[in-house]
Amino acid sequence: MNRVAVGLLAAAVTAGTAAVLRSRPPGGRARWQRTNFRSNEVDLLGGVATAAGTVSGAVATGGAAGAGAALVAATGGVLGALDDADTTSTSKGLRGHVRALGDGEVTTGLLKLVGISSAALAAAGIATGYGRRSADGGWLARTVDVGVSGILIAGTANLVNLFDLRPGRALKLVGAICAPLAVVPGPSGAVAAAGVGAVAASWEGDLAEETMLGDAGANALGAVAGTALALVPLARVRHVATVVVVSLVLLSEKVSFTQIIARTPWLRAIDDWQRAG
Repeated sequence: MNRVAVGLLAAAVTAGTAAVLRSRPPGGRARWQRTNFRSNEVDLLGGVATAAGTVSGAVATGGAAGAGAALVAATGGVLGALDDADTTSTSKGLRGHVRALGDGEVTTGLLKLVGISSAALAAAGIATGYGRRSADGGWLARTVDVGVSGILIAGTANLVNLFDLRPGRALKLVGAICAPLAVVPGPSGAVAAAGVGAVAASWEGDLAEETMLGDAGANALGAVAGTALALVPLARVRHVATVVVVSLVLLSEKVSFTQIIARTPWLRAIDDWQRAG
């Protein structure tokens, strides 16, 4: 399927699934209602629909790249939805989940972290055919290549989730990654098209503060964006992307991205663009 059709399919499935879920919310509407930063009520079902659209688009991509992207996006969507539905855990961030584990509590967030990381490594192996054909140095170079790609995919899924603190912020990040890649020849562009379609269908509800991506939508979108990056033919681009993503994830444990954005005029302008109110 060509990338335009992939994007349209991802958008259609996202919109259709959102309509179905809102008419019959699993477990009742209250389970998916949350209060956002402005104390407005939003629902997380839009994020579940985004995950469904993202996975559908990845499957439609076809081939090993599509299979790998669909695997990690589906894992992120399912485990993210479980985490979204869990209203009992108060653990936040990597340190919070590790601290909870030390206290004998296995959080849904920790399960999500382990599950997505494992799926990302498997997806990297599937999508790149256990190392790119052009890689030199035998099995060790191929193994390192898969490992770096797995880190990039898992890290991007986590990073997009970290950005889902304001309406549209995570969608803008995924769009900034996937839109340029969608014109790149080969599997990277095809996988990125799935992300573009899901972002487009999720845009209005998220920016209007009616829905929120939540862990399900953010992790699925981030996983597809990370897979698209991992499939870029140029190793230098992949390595730089991995360093940037990992650095930002680690930095998030020390600083608030929201505060940095608020203090930086050009970042604040992008963050506020098309946001309601």
